Order: sequence, then structure tokens, then C-alpha cells
Amino acid sequence: MNRKNSLDDFIKYLEKRIDEGDYKNSVHKITFMTTLHVIKKIIGEK
Repeated sequence: MNRKNSLDDFIKYLEKRIDEGDYKNSVHKITFMTTLHVIKKIIGEK
């Protein structure tokens, strides 16, 4: 597995947890959303 595949898998993992509501509380959700946003911004996705 290369780095790009690992990052794609992590993005899918975060999106799935956000979509399914799999987080402890609203702060945990915001942390997931912020992490996802920052990763996408760094790799050039919008």
C-alpha cells in the first residue's frame, strides 16, 4: 500500500464516520470534520 492509497482510505474512513454519526459528541464530530477539511485542503481537493 502506498501513501496515496493510505490517505484515500483515511479520508473515506473519516467521511464514513461523519456520515454515520459515529462519534462521541459534537466536539469529536467537529474534530473529524476539521481534520478532513485540512487534509483535503493540503492535497488540493475542495
